[in-house]
Amino acid sequence: MLQQPLVVSGELSWLGGDQLQRRVDQPQHETSTIANGEVTQQREGRSARHFSLKRAPQLQVLLDSFVALLSGDAARLQKSFEITQTGTADGAWVLTLVPRDARVAKTVASIRIDGVGKQSRCMHMQEADGDLAVDLLGPLAAKMPADPTREALQALCQGAP
Repeated sequence: MLQQPLVVSGELSWLGGDQLQRRVDQPQHETSTIANGEVTQQREGRSARHFSLKRAPQLQVLLDSFVALLSGDAARLQKSFEITQTGTADGAWVLTLVPRDARVAKTVASIRIDGVGKQSRCMHMQEADGDLAVDLLGPLAAKMPADPTREALQALCQGAP
């Protein structure tokens, strides 16, 4: 539907346990929170919207991947995903997560995280319909290219630390 990439800036925070919050500053102010099996979305000037996490399997995948990665819960990660890890001599690595649940895989084909050393640089969520969401993480987030094509983002994510 979009003729060019939609660039969204803000912050994704792990609030502990099974809780994530995504704050969007641009192009509009919005806060989405996942907690206690429910999603709450609050957009500026509108009343809050609530729905069950079961209605959004891609958000469950995002929650599972972030909580497992950030808490170091390898068992949870392996329960939810088939995992492939590759690395290079200079410390760069790629972790690829493929959802085990067939219902989830109809929405999310894979999640790939690029990093160097102990620093995650980018998270790519490849949707089953071909759409791709790329999140620049940590200091890399400030380096969004003026023309955020897939190729430009890929080069940035796999570039030198």
